[in-house]
Amino acid sequence: ALLAHCRDLRGIGGELRPGIVHRLDKDTSGLLVVAKDDATMAALGADFKIHRIRRVYDALVVGRPPRAAGKIDTLHGRDPRDRKRFTTRVKTGRRAITNWRLLEDLGRAALLQAEIQTGRTHQVRVHLAALGCPILGDSTYCRSPRDAAVREIARILGRQALHARVLGFSHPKTGAWLEFQSEPPADFSAALDSLRVLAAHDRAKVDARARSPSRKGG
Repeated sequence: ALLAHCRDLRGIGGELRPGIVHRLDKDTSGLLVVAKDDATMAALGADFKIHRIRRVYDALVVGRPPRAAGKIDTLHGRDPRDRKRFTTRVKTGRRAITNWRLLEDLGRAALLQAEIQTGRTHQVRVHLAALGCPILGDSTYCRSPRDAAVREIARILGRQALHARVLGFSHPKTGAWLEFQSEPPADFSAALDSLRVLAAHDRAKVDARARSPSRKGG
């Protein structure tokens, strides 16, 4: 698709990944940066390697986090029992750091923001699962939710609810800081709206029980 718009990308960064500086996991939406010449490719690649890129994700997760914000700092490596998965439960591996905070408590779920200091494969997905709040719809790191209503929202979404919202980096030639934002796509927003409706319904039921008179005599 890129080559159809920018034919001068051929050979930039290799024929298999022309212009691609970094990747997003399959079914993760959001921002990518593409280099259009070798010098830009080298400069951005170097910044990614030393973690001078700002990357912030929105994530809908199953369950509620243990606190309002936190930092996850672990080793990161392939799961010895399943080479397609990654895990924090390794004795040796690469360091992975994710800073997260709660944006919205949705009762049975939550909207989190995750800013990564490192860029390991599946990092946000692995770290949030280790936190006890796997990403909604993530077939690799999240078991099918027990809650039928949340399970149905995940089914309709059809992918992991992870969106790369913010991407910031220094311009390779001028050094000026550039930062871009992308709103979540319609499917992510629809899942969030459905979870909000569910949370409002749950709150209404709790309020109704609190207002009802006690059945015990007195």
